[in-house]
Amino acid sequence: MVPVADRAMSESELPCDLCGATDALELSGLRRYTAGQRIHVCTRCGLVYVKRRRPPREVATYWSEQVFGGHYTARIPAMKARQVFVAETIDVALVLRGKRVCDIGTGEGQFLEIIRSPEYGAEAFGTEASAAHSAALARAGLRHFLGTAEELVAGSAATEYRADIVTLMWTLECSASCRNLLDAAFRLLDDGGHIVVATGSRILVPFKKPLHYYLNAEPLDIHPVRFSANTLHGILAVSGFEVVATNRFIDHDVLCVIARKREAGADIPWKGDDPTAVMEFFARWDRESMFYAGWPGPER
Repeated sequence: MVPVADRAMSESELPCDLCGATDALELSGLRRYTAGQRIHVCTRCGLVYVKRRRPPREVATYWSEQVFGGHYTARIPAMKARQVFVAETIDVALVLRGKRVCDIGTGEGQFLEIIRSPEYGAEAFGTEASAAHSAALARAGLRHFLGTAEELVAGSAATEYRADIVTLMWTLECSASCRNLLDAAFRLLDDGGHIVVATGSRILVPFKKPLHYYLNAEPLDIHPVRFSANTLHGILAVSGFEVVATNRFIDHDVLCVIARKREAGADIPWKGDDPTAVMEFFARWDRESMFYAGWPGPER
């Protein structure tokens, strides 16, 4: 893990990813979970985000070397279960059979394997920036582009990866710029196509885990945005996508949103969260977490 002092040398402060405002309030009391790192809430739209971030290439290197090159794997029951949940959600809403599906940041390719199976029958492919994962995908015969989605749409290979459905599963919130990533998804989709974003259901919902299992000492800029249902709907709206379906996230671990690509420049209404309500929510989550074993912070 890169020391906080070393990371700070290359960090810069960024505006809100959703509304572009620069005025944000630190979520108080959370630094003891994050080894002193700060996380903020936008005072205009209520988005929870990390203001201080390293350049995208540094963050990408951390993902490749420290996360994917270390302990992480999606091939465990919990990860597979949530990918099957997303597949079923898409299949019910849109029908996967015969559809071209591009999974951005496909990792080890488990989701591609699921949706191309006879049960779903999708034409599945993806993008993956990790060279190690790319090699594994190639061995499994899974069609993919080695690089980011942003790099894909900037090159000549983009026409080979046109899609009816683009999926972003626990990926959008980890991108250096969620607006740039959604722009790339927009360009990959055919007119009238759909984007599916899946993430954790954590903010302004009943507490699903102690706070020390949600925040930790790893660099916060590898996960710089934390969405609620409202702010996820909002980031999709300002990126040209109109929400058509949302799962019952209030009591489910997953927040899954399906949105349709609209014409460029479409005015799509959206609403954010009340910043005060978000701050009060995290304060209550902090207090509630004190009741559970495993709390690693100092006594107060």
